[in-house]
Amino acid sequence: MERTSHRSQQFKESVIREMTRVARSVGAVNLSQGLPDLPAPDEVKEAAVAAIRADINQYAITWGSPNLRTALATHYHKRYGMKVDPETNIVVCCGATECMIATLMAICNPGDEVIIFEPYYENYGPDSWLSGATPRFVSLRPQPARDPHTGLMQTAWVVDLDQLRAAFNERTKAIIVNTPHNPTGHVFTRAELQLVADLCIEHDVIAVTDEIYEFIIYGDHQHHVLATFPGMADRTVTISGMSKTFSVTGWRLGTCIAPADITNAIRKVHDFLTVGAPAPLQEAAAVGLGLPDSYFIGLKAMYTKKRDYMMDVLSESGFDPIAPDGAYYIMANIGPLKRAGENGTEFAMRLAREGGVATVPGTTFFWNPADGDNLTRFAYCKQDATLQAGAEKLLRFR
Repeated sequence: MERTSHRSQQFKESVIREMTRVARSVGAVNLSQGLPDLPAPDEVKEAAVAAIRADINQYAITWGSPNLRTALATHYHKRYGMKVDPETNIVVCCGATECMIATLMAICNPGDEVIIFEPYYENYGPDSWLSGATPRFVSLRPQPARDPHTGLMQTAWVVDLDQLRAAFNERTKAIIVNTPHNPTGHVFTRAELQLVADLCIEHDVIAVTDEIYEFIIYGDHQHHVLATFPGMADRTVTISGMSKTFSVTGWRLGTCIAPADITNAIRKVHDFLTVGAPAPLQEAAAVGLGLPDSYFIGLKAMYTKKRDYMMDVLSESGFDPIAPDGAYYIMANIGPLKRAGENGTEFAMRLAREGGVATVPGTTFFWNPADGDNLTRFAYCKQDATLQAGAEKLLRFR
């Protein structure tokens, strides 16, 4: 008798989290996992301490504290013009990671298909399998493009639109749209999202958007919320969270905004997965969402500076980096630095052990690992001193 399920045998442990363990074991600068070493805002930390001291330490309402749900409704109305009912349209989960698995388990049946853009955040494949669905991949490809502001040619990630149209069929239940995108940093354009919306309406498909990096966008790029497109409010689950915006990845606070019937289904799954998210931290998150616009403007400026610094470092170190439009990762071509016969995972391990910098090999972001052999992902959600230490090691590694 097999002691483990067939579902659990379909995927491996997270390579992203594994690379953090590798970094710690060899003393490497950790530019792998999206794990900020930046301080959370003082107002948010103090609100958490105050909630704990006020003994808000027992279970919150399963699907989220009233204060946080009210703050979320205000946030989505103020920034995106969405009408969100705190009582019927919101679920607070233990991170956006739980939001995604709870959502797919709430909407998918065996035999359904879930469309995923590739390269993809590594959880999406296992989430589909655990939900009984089959993932179907659509490519994001690096292609030469002319910068509309400078007129210079650069490499950018673009959606294979023909492949996207062909992916929809009678078995398609959902499409996952991660924007800003991890690992590429692609920010989906309004035109790309409009095609997604048109196809979802045509084929009666639910869109599940992962918008955890919604405030980290560069230049003139804009974050478009798919749920606000005509015909999409009733067929979109909008997922986000506090981890990236406030540098509190350990707090595990994620949020789902969905139509009432889907919300009810997500709430039931969430209830039996984790019961509820940490009560005092939910009170602090409500305070964070109410911070003045200057905080979110400053966040963008800070990460713009870090992105530009790392782009220069990687280029000087012999990599071929592709500039992200959002999020805080850079996918870089490692071809010039690989040894003969070395695959992407072996390169990343050598870079960590010999070069002293941990990254995530591109192989983990592709259904066929060989498609990511020439790529690795750098996370720059780090203090300047951490990035400088990494830069020194990368230059020596070259």
